[in-house]
Amino acid sequence: MAIQVKVPTVGESITEVTIANWLKKDGDAVQLDEVIAELESDKATFELTAPNAGVLKIVKQQGEAVPIGEVLCEIETNGQASQPKTEAKPQSASAPQQAKPSGGGGVKEMKVPAVGESITEVTISTWLKKDGDLVQADEILAEVESDKATFELPAEATGILRIVAKEKETLPIGGLICRIEISDGAAAPAAKTDSSASASTQAADTKTSYAAGHPSPAAAKILDEKGVAANQVQGTGVGGRITKEDAQKAQTPAAKPAAGKPQTAAPSGPPVITEGTSRGERREKMTSLRKTIAKRLVAVKNETAMLTTFNEVDMKPIMDMRSKYKDQFKEKYGVGLGFMSFFTKAVCAALKDFPAVNASIDKDEIIYHDFCDVSIAVSTPRGLVVPVIRNADKLSFNQIESEVIRLATRGRDGKLSIEEMTGGTFSITNGGVFGSMLSTPIINPPQSAILGMHNIVERPVVKNGEIVVRPIMYVALSYDHRIIDGRESVSFLVRVKELLEDPGRLILGI
Repeated sequence: MAIQVKVPTVGESITEVTIANWLKKDGDAVQLDEVIAELESDKATFELTAPNAGVLKIVKQQGEAVPIGEVLCEIETNGQASQPKTEAKPQSASAPQQAKPSGGGGVKEMKVPAVGESITEVTISTWLKKDGDLVQADEILAEVESDKATFELPAEATGILRIVAKEKETLPIGGLICRIEISDGAAAPAAKTDSSASASTQAADTKTSYAAGHPSPAAAKILDEKGVAANQVQGTGVGGRITKEDAQKAQTPAAKPAAGKPQTAAPSGPPVITEGTSRGERREKMTSLRKTIAKRLVAVKNETAMLTTFNEVDMKPIMDMRSKYKDQFKEKYGVGLGFMSFFTKAVCAALKDFPAVNASIDKDEIIYHDFCDVSIAVSTPRGLVVPVIRNADKLSFNQIESEVIRLATRGRDGKLSIEEMTGGTFSITNGGVFGSMLSTPIINPPQSAILGMHNIVERPVVKNGEIVVRPIMYVALSYDHRIIDGRESVSFLVRVKELLEDPGRLILGI
């Protein structure tokens, strides 16, 4: 008898998934609940488990996009797969007694935590533990995903896990996920017969062989983006499972010269193309994060009346001030005095004068903010993230610099929370660190404007009727013309320019 395994429903707006990786081959014997494949949607990666034991017959190939409800594979149940279960029953008869909590320590209910002000529900992506397993406090039980991010669910107590919400089930914030029957302590194991000892050893080996070297969905994404094979990473998770932290620490393999071929000096003449020389190309599947970024950017271009205005800033006054006070600043506050604090303070002052630049549109209403939560764009190995400096208008220079360092570090380590990436009212992006001379940055919705910084280049300018060489930076303001008029956008950028060219005004607040 063959059991058909179909693409499960993984979200309201998701109509198809891509087979990211088959973990088993066609014709392999698989066990009940064993992970056989990894599927990828435009929002998350999740695992596909075998609904029964048997022999796997693959229908859809790796890399193929499959609609929801369509058959992915079949599992032929021929009776062989059930034999190990029958044999293991008498040997592991003591296991249920051992798994029970040693005393009545109560029951801990675990509910869906609040993960962001705009998020009302989450989906159980993958259970990493099974119902009835003994779990330790802070051990990762499951991976939960929202419409913005995937995060891990740690155990809130030590005890026996009782699963309430199944995989792919959607729960509201505060909904019950599972219960943990709290044990008073780890019971000393009773004396075992040789047969029970060997059975438990077999079970441990089976569990280890399944988890060892197998990445979690979040870790698999990072390894794919780095081009690192899972068998090259040492897992530190439960049973040797590769965690997100393991994947982040994994080094990208360096290209090695072909063995046995000595390196020769490059020819001095023009290159000679011999007949039949390969000019190959390669294709790589877009990651879900990259596809989401692409859709979001296209939506901004289509749904806003985006326009960009430019100006230039003489950076000499700021550079002189930094040169004069940077050592004293570092000695007193423990952080360097960078350009970002000057730009953030200048932007906050200008936003107070032009509140429309700090506003956003909600349907047919304009929301004006009397605070400045400034988002800063940070480039990470996985893509662009935009963490938020809260109440930036109330912070001092050293507080802004400290917050920039903290958020940028967490972003590059992949540890930013949803709260740290939502709720900004205005954005700043610095393409100058990569050498950009000029650009037209794209608005970060639902915000209405973004300031682009660029590299500093010495250029000849006219000052007091004389041509002098000054360090000049071009700045760009992209804005939503639906609520920001040209006069406001240009005046805002001029105000930022004036404050940066006379930084004493930032300190004095004038």
